[in-house]
Amino acid sequence: MTPSWEDSRRAFREGAAWFVRTAALVGERWDAPGLGEWDVRALTGHTSRSLTTVEAYLATPAAGVEVASAADYFRAVSAAAAAPGVAQRGREAGEALGADPAGAVADLAARVLALVDGCDGTELVTTFAGGMRLADYLPTRTFELAVHTADLAAALDLAPDVPPAAATQALHLVTELAVAAGSGGALLLAATGRPGLAPGFSVL
Repeated sequence: MTPSWEDSRRAFREGAAWFVRTAALVGERWDAPGLGEWDVRALTGHTSRSLTTVEAYLATPAAGVEVASAADYFRAVSAAAAAPGVAQRGREAGEALGADPAGAVADLAARVLALVDGCDGTELVTTFAGGMRLADYLPTRTFELAVHTADLAAALDLAPDVPPAAATQALHLVTELAVAAGSGGALLLAATGRPGLAPGFSVL
């Protein structure tokens, strides 16, 4: 079921606010291990792209819809997500946050949330995967905010307290991707305390 525009805006706002709060708790630990080859600064930079891409893509209107849903977006970019350039873009985005990364994240979130609040979801945006409606693209950004802020929380030894609306939308997308890939049963068993998922399992 496609979420309403109001539900998607609420989930995105919650995810962005949680990211801002979590980044504010980093303190002096920007060089600490983050995720994989990323330090905390690079992980924060990568997560900030969940906001900067909304701003950039809204500034580049699409001529039409080429990607019809959030799930289709992730299927379209699945190969690119593992490319070496992703890690480098994260590092570059982290450096771009400057001397006060937490402050930069807060400013960015405020700017992008105000921009989204002025939209109705029908806007056509040119994404990495092709033209999409903003209403279909925004849940992909909420998903990224939820997952990578949880990564950031883990790096800081904090609980991954994903806000309810953001968690609901992200988990809905996980379920849709898992079912389409034929792994819904494995995910269901793991989520209900049965034997765990295979190493490296992912819906992406």
